[in-house]
Amino acid sequence: MTIDSPRNQNGAVGVRRTVTSILISVGSLVLSLVVVSLFAFSSPSTNSQFGYLISADKLVVPVVVSDKSDNDTQKEIPNLSNEGTPSENVIQEVVIPNSTEKSEPGLNDSLNEIKDPLTKNEESGSDETLNESGSDSKETSSEGELSGKDELGTCDLYHGKWVYDEMGPLYTNNSCPVITQMQNCQGNGRPDKGYENWRWQPSECQLPRFDPRRFLELMRGKTLAFVGDSVARNQMESLLCILWQVEVPKNRGNKRMQKWYFRSTSTSIVRIWSSWLVHHTPDPIGPAPQGVDKVFLDVPDETFMEFIPAFSVLVLSSGHWFAKKSAYVINGTVVGGQLWWPKDAGEMSVNNIEAFGISVETILTAIANDPKFTGLAIVRSYSPDHYEGGAWNTGGSCTGKVEPVTEVVRSGFTDTMYLKQIGGFQKAVEKVNGTARLKFMDITEPFGLRPDGHPGPYRSLDPNKKTKRGPNGEPPPQDCLHWCMPGPIDTWNEMLFEEIRREIETGKS
Repeated sequence: MTIDSPRNQNGAVGVRRTVTSILISVGSLVLSLVVVSLFAFSSPSTNSQFGYLISADKLVVPVVVSDKSDNDTQKEIPNLSNEGTPSENVIQEVVIPNSTEKSEPGLNDSLNEIKDPLTKNEESGSDETLNESGSDSKETSSEGELSGKDELGTCDLYHGKWVYDEMGPLYTNNSCPVITQMQNCQGNGRPDKGYENWRWQPSECQLPRFDPRRFLELMRGKTLAFVGDSVARNQMESLLCILWQVEVPKNRGNKRMQKWYFRSTSTSIVRIWSSWLVHHTPDPIGPAPQGVDKVFLDVPDETFMEFIPAFSVLVLSSGHWFAKKSAYVINGTVVGGQLWWPKDAGEMSVNNIEAFGISVETILTAIANDPKFTGLAIVRSYSPDHYEGGAWNTGGSCTGKVEPVTEVVRSGFTDTMYLKQIGGFQKAVEKVNGTARLKFMDITEPFGLRPDGHPGPYRSLDPNKKTKRGPNGEPPPQDCLHWCMPGPIDTWNEMLFEEIRREIETGKS
């Protein structure tokens, strides 16, 4: 038996004191972490949002990111949706199969029978195929390197999937001064930001992240014009915001057009308003009185046709104004109308959907056969809205949509307008005698999956605006047609960039 000496007893006491001190320190540290965590997660969501960092040991660490300014820190942290866990949101996919989604009876067959106009002159390309990118892949390069089928310009850009992209948007609402306030969703108080972080991944190739310097170099000495309605303005402003990050352009616009000039490459971006792309007047014609817009379906809109010889690329946008009250005129005779038709005039021969198809054929035929226009004309397909449960003025809503959907909610009106647009495009292609080229930028189906990309009720700076449903479930006033900036519409310009690149770099321009 061993008896401890006084010296050994003192040593034991010292050890116990050391252990006690360590335990107290560890307990204090744990308590501090708990307090900090509770404080962080109890902060009001209106003052901050949570991003996430993945540490070396794969632990998910919440990081509070101030929403008072869009700084470089935000670009390094994925802005996740408020719904779901981080691991669920870092990689997500929404897929469009090569076959058309289910639609109303009879309509699906028509959609499947229509040949993609983009493939008319491209089917003789290489049979070489690419391995489809894995579901976990993200496009992070801005070099725009493509391979395989895409080198021949045969890759289909418009069938694929939406993938979550941690790189975030190409700009912020604070880094671009030309965003129309109604599309400045973050500036108008929209609380979520995940809708900014989805990128379109085609099935057969990579759609490069937009490289603004490369775009300006590609368009050196050229003019790109957007002509059409407010959705054309939406896309033009998106492109300006992207380019603004590398160069501030000079404003050279006037009353007839907006024009921005990039001095480094002598590149001009132009926008001209044209509601229907064809001639219209408020003057009375036949039974159509003063005040009802008369739309001449067989006469191009002269307000922009005189300028097209100066355009290298022309992007056309129309369709939504055919829901407006108007009368339709062909060969000087009133043949139909929308929200207007005399009771004693009998049955109209042209409704608004048919009128849209005729107008597309008219304007494209005129552009393609204008001997002074030698550029590329691109028809951007009908932009889908997402007014669920009604129209914009009858209770339709996109409130609460925060991420892409997995299946398009079919709209008979959108589908039929899309078909009429393709029909008008194809008829114009058959009539081409000039040197102009026509392209169809087929965005309708991919963006049918993005009800989250609209301003919804966040349309203004009004601090008293309604953003929630009323006591009887009625939705607040909202915009489910135009697109938030930044947001899905930026992908339109990545697609546009790729279409232009193919034309120029393959020697077609």
